[in-house]
Amino acid sequence: MARRREEAGPTLTTRVVIASGLLALLGVAIFVVLLLTINRQRDAAALTADSQRVLLAATRLERRAIDLETGERGFVITREEAFLQPWTAARRAIPGDSRELNRLATVPAQHRRAQRITDAIASYLRDYSIPLVEAARRNDPSAGTVATTAAGKRRIDALRAQFDGFVTSVRKTAETRKDRADEDARQAVIAASVGFVAWLVLIVVYSVYLTRAVVRPLRRAAAMAGQLAEGDLSVRMPETGTAEIRTLEHSFNTMGSSLEASRAELTSSRARVVAAADETRRRIERDLHDGTQQRLLSLALELRAAENAVPGELPALKAQLSGTATGLAEVVEDLQEIARGIHPAVLSKGGLGAAIKALGRRSVIPVHLELRTDRRCSEPVEVAAYYVVSEALTNAGKHSQASEINVEVATVDAALRLSVSDDGVGGADASRGSGLIGLHDRIESLGGTLEITSTRGNGTSILVKIPIDRHDEVDD
Repeated sequence: MARRREEAGPTLTTRVVIASGLLALLGVAIFVVLLLTINRQRDAAALTADSQRVLLAATRLERRAIDLETGERGFVITREEAFLQPWTAARRAIPGDSRELNRLATVPAQHRRAQRITDAIASYLRDYSIPLVEAARRNDPSAGTVATTAAGKRRIDALRAQFDGFVTSVRKTAETRKDRADEDARQAVIAASVGFVAWLVLIVVYSVYLTRAVVRPLRRAAAMAGQLAEGDLSVRMPETGTAEIRTLEHSFNTMGSSLEASRAELTSSRARVVAAADETRRRIERDLHDGTQQRLLSLALELRAAENAVPGELPALKAQLSGTATGLAEVVEDLQEIARGIHPAVLSKGGLGAAIKALGRRSVIPVHLELRTDRRCSEPVEVAAYYVVSEALTNAGKHSQASEINVEVATVDAALRLSVSDDGVGGADASRGSGLIGLHDRIESLGGTLEITSTRGNGTSILVKIPIDRHDEVDD
């Protein structure tokens, strides 16, 4: 419960969702800023195009006014109708051009200026240009006076001034719009750049967080699982993760502890089973030696005594008693052999070296023995080593067709090292025989290892290593 309270807080899923939401939100914000910038640039381009159209309409209308002045002045001077052609064309086009200028000038200030210009042109045409042409057609002398010409010039100059002011206003407005759009675009680019950099930084931070919070712990968990699969049950991983990852780390460690405890319990159970079996073997061997063998020996001696007491005239009875006594002696020898197989007394009395020498003497294949240790080990270690040699010699005698067997016993690095090898046909399979499987369990119960190497035509070798607990060592 305490651990659960310590781990209270946002889960890993919640954190991932929050981080992903921030990334998505920042990305959307950058996209919106860029989209708004594009829209502003597009609006600025549209406004610039509108300004260009307004300027073209103003220039066209100004040219119409100049055509009016040029045509009327040429006609007044020459009285030739040919000079009225541009004047007539301008007069017909001015109403439409005026309406177009007023329509295009959508900015309020520009629209007012355009309205004043179109009104001034209409006034110039209505109040000065048309009456002047009609007077010239009537050959009215007032049409060519200096005063009339000066009045027309003032009107035209006033129109040109209005056109100049209008054009300047339109261009200034367009430049202002362009500058504002450029500034908005610059700020938008800066904001987008900052947002993009922040987005990249957030991605890097997010990646680092996922690597530290998820990837590395999962790699450690995978490595730990591999070590557990290989048999190293003592491995643990630091519980430094967050949320679900810490739960996973704790579960892995708990599993490792449980497996280690189970293996320790299994090893202890094996050791107890082996010890109980050895104790049973010793008791049976002792009972056979002290009870059954002694009783049979007593019976054999009594039969020999009875045989000696039989008179010479009863040879058949004497031969029968002799045969029975001999049979009892053979039974005793068989019983002694069985007792040695159950638990060799020589192992308890003379130690591992003497016991292995006894096995070598009974072997059907010559045995070369090399002992490089002169100290006694604990009884379970010596018993295990003895049975390994006994089983190896028995199997070699039955299956190996070997000419020689080498047995080496040594103490290396606080461990008993036992090697049994032959030059036979090889091909031994430990999984087929219950004897080697039982030896494997016995060796493992002592924390040791047993390796069998047997290839066809290269003989068989058995290597055993059993750790020695010095507190369990005994003197010769």
